[in-house]
Amino acid sequence: MTGVFHVLKSTYLQPPEVVEQTRPAHLAWLEQEVAAGRIVLAGRLEDQSGAILVTGDMTAEQAQDIVDRDPYTSAGVARYERFSFNGAFRAPGSQQG
Repeated sequence: MTGVFHVLKSTYLQPPEVVEQTRPAHLAWLEQEVAAGRIVLAGRLEDQSGAILVTGDMTAEQAQDIVDRDPYTSAGVARYERFSFNGAFRAPGSQQG
């Protein structure tokens, strides 16, 4: 692969009650992404203003595809900012690119 990972930071654009309406579809989508290995870590920010998703090793186009397929994106309740980095230093046992 490319040796590039991505941190996807979402920011909620709607009030919590609107975000919660789309949450079940978002969580089902997220479970599929994790099971497929495309997302390796995810969770809400402590202040509940959004979330962080960390991708596996992939291209920027593949990371954008993840964002585009998120029900939060299509419902207009969140936007994403992407931070890409090379996986030069990894914990023992981590998959090498």
